[in-house]
Amino acid sequence: MKSTRDKILQTLLKKPKSTINDMAEAVGINPISVRHHLNNLQMEGLVESQEERHGVGRPRLVYLLTSEGMERFPTRYLSLTTRLISQMKESIPGPMVNKLFGQIAEDLVSEYAKDIKGLSMEERLDLVKEMLAQEGFTVEWEKKDGQYQIHEISCPYYQIGVTHPEVCTVDQTLISKMLALPANKVQCILSGGSHCTYVVQPVGKTK
Repeated sequence: MKSTRDKILQTLLKKPKSTINDMAEAVGINPISVRHHLNNLQMEGLVESQEERHGVGRPRLVYLLTSEGMERFPTRYLSLTTRLISQMKESIPGPMVNKLFGQIAEDLVSEYAKDIKGLSMEERLDLVKEMLAQEGFTVEWEKKDGQYQIHEISCPYYQIGVTHPEVCTVDQTLISKMLALPANKVQCILSGGSHCTYVVQPVGKTK
């Protein structure tokens, strides 16, 4: 059975930049106990905090795993992947690197080519949500002001993206190809957002 501290670490692995209340709800203990565990985890170098603007008022504290914290999980691929991408970027021109990441997304989309035929926009959005979930994302979408907003609540590429933001090409290209419309990023976790958000403008609609 997992300890409380392990559950907190697992929560931050799935949802970086969680608040104390987020973790209290996820783990099932009170915020004071969460704060106590976080203090210990920060002293051990497994968790770090950041200030995040959230509407009007004082910034709130959010928490995420450090690189050492990530290594506590069976994800040792992180260091190797980062090194491989660094080596690739030293050997290949920038545009070619982006093209390679885009090709990864196109290969994924090709696997669903038959499934997307004849689907409505919202059915495609549900399929995008399912595809990204299989890749490790937590995704929600909503229709707002005549546009569709796709929110990536958690991203499995976050730790790699900190060093190599080109990896974001994968999910952006996948969304655009699946919906057959440009997906414009209006918020990014790498730029301080609480999550990544893409906006898709339906054909025939104007802002």
